[in-house]
Amino acid sequence: MWIFGWKGPSGFSARSTAEEVTHGIDASGITAIVTGASSGIGIETTRVLALRGAHVIMAMRNMGAGREVKEAIMKELPSAQIDTMELDLSSMASVRKFASDYVSSGLPLNLLVNNAGIFGTPFMLSQEGIELHIATNHSGHFLLTNLLLETMKRTSSRSNKEGRIVNLTSEAHRLVYHDGIRFDKINDESGYNFVLAYGQSKLANILHAKGLARLLKEEEVQITANSVHLGAISTNIFRHHKLINAIVCSIIKYVLKKYSAGSSNYMLCGFTPAGCRGQRRVFCGQ
Repeated sequence: MWIFGWKGPSGFSARSTAEEVTHGIDASGITAIVTGASSGIGIETTRVLALRGAHVIMAMRNMGAGREVKEAIMKELPSAQIDTMELDLSSMASVRKFASDYVSSGLPLNLLVNNAGIFGTPFMLSQEGIELHIATNHSGHFLLTNLLLETMKRTSSRSNKEGRIVNLTSEAHRLVYHDGIRFDKINDESGYNFVLAYGQSKLANILHAKGLARLLKEEEVQITANSVHLGAISTNIFRHHKLINAIVCSIIKYVLKKYSAGSSNYMLCGFTPAGCRGQRRVFCGQ
């Protein structure tokens, strides 16, 4: 249980911070993309990656908030290498533009942190007509990963450094519709439940990581695909539900992990020698 700070096989506990798990690591020469980098866990993930010397590309929908985050980090870490790029994961057109612009930039890519996500929206469809949870949490990241995979392969081959793909998932993957992922009813409003819709998107994240990990292993590519449950974090993910958000903000936040502890699991997946390999174990950092 994280409250007691019990340590796992990694030598860290769920209370360990991102700075603690990356102590002594030199990430200079590493280029990372963090989606959803303008809020919550994405901010701390960006900050600590930059602290350790990585070149971080902040990918987010809210560019105004992103620029403010970048300025705050640069004020703390004047030598940080941080760039911002616009990305709306609910829009496949936006994902394709982001990937095209990134590939055209000629930048390498060692680490892809698929962090962005939504929870609890009323039934809504994306621009392409996809239910919003599955579009944002899964389809957008699935497409983004595929479009950047060749860049990651080239980077890994040229640098001889293992690349890492990290999908944010959740224990909520257990809370899905009775028939699992409703492939034939993804956009069906009848029977829609925001908790189950979120759960199926998180299950999709896990299946994506596991399937991709298997393919990369078969290809003998130096890239691992991972899925990570960060634990119960005090974030703004409940913003669509005023009552739940009020309870979290006033009471439950005292037993929830902070951003610094949540983002530590990303660092374990991204930098530890053994890593958190999707083909071996669904979750890491527990």
